[in-house]
Amino acid sequence: MLAFAQLTWRESLRDIETCLASLSSKLYHAGIRQPPARNTLAVANEKRDWRIFADFAQVLIQQATALYADEPFRFELQAAAYALDSTTIDLCLSLFPWATFRRAKAAIKLHTLLTLQGNFPTVIIVSTGSVHDVNILDQLVWEAGSFYIMDRGYLDFARWYRIHQCGAFFVTRAKQNFRCARRYSRPVDKTTGLRFDQTVVLTGLDAQHDYPVPLRRIGYRDPKTGLALVFLTNNFTVPALTIAQLYRGRWQIELFFKWIKQHLRIKAFYGTSPNAVRTQVWSAIAVYLLVAILKKRLHLDSSLYTILQILSLTLFEKMPISQALAQLPPSPPSPETVNHQCLLAF
Repeated sequence: MLAFAQLTWRESLRDIETCLASLSSKLYHAGIRQPPARNTLAVANEKRDWRIFADFAQVLIQQATALYADEPFRFELQAAAYALDSTTIDLCLSLFPWATFRRAKAAIKLHTLLTLQGNFPTVIIVSTGSVHDVNILDQLVWEAGSFYIMDRGYLDFARWYRIHQCGAFFVTRAKQNFRCARRYSRPVDKTTGLRFDQTVVLTGLDAQHDYPVPLRRIGYRDPKTGLALVFLTNNFTVPALTIAQLYRGRWQIELFFKWIKQHLRIKAFYGTSPNAVRTQVWSAIAVYLLVAILKKRLHLDSSLYTILQILSLTLFEKMPISQALAQLPPSPPSPETVNHQCLLAF
């Protein structure tokens, strides 16, 4: 029912009930014996454990990971790369008093780890808006040899050192008050926008205690915008320009957040309890993954949005899904993807 609501953009449980009742003659083909009542949907939304939907989404993540394993990777890496970020969904404080955020405002956060090979989420943690992003680093399992790209909101030297000890690599931006001592400089090709490539150590006593090993500091100036950026990483073998390009790839997670907020029912909720909110979030993620898996399995060139629109119209039609999607035209690159392929966006 929630997948139907996501695919067809239903606004309420009453809306779901009315639309399914109008399609009663076609529900049998979808495995639905009779249209559900609004109260039945409300009770299920309140009582059915949201972890069922989360576990189903994890199964879909595993399938998508296998399907996109051979996806062309535009970075010169032999390892996996992930973007880490969060997005805030504002809520009404009087209806969602448990979603603590600010004194007069409620919200939840979706902390997301997005693989850059396929651009789909591999980890999603739903928290209240008051949870700081950096605390999520304690809940993640780091894959040795993989790259994790994050913004300056995740700066914590002790947590970075734990990532380093796991054999994983992080790529982030340095804050303006970052203090370090240079130990070594490597030559760079300044025609590519690189300014410097240094090995540094932290200088503050607390910082040295939290991160006692050297860091790599890379300066880059975007040739088009002139914006100067400084990156930090614990990887000393990948070319400096690749590190800069990796951070540019972090924008894919911003596009993911924008997509799900625009095309899935994730900003207005059918229930007000924590279970109802988490259930709807995970059902939206499951729908996104199902569309991504469908696109890959049927070798479709159309965008996820186009596939989603076709599915919303043919959901209860008795025809093979490949037939419904067979004549889809390939979609041109989306404007936001083209316009945001520069470091200024980060």
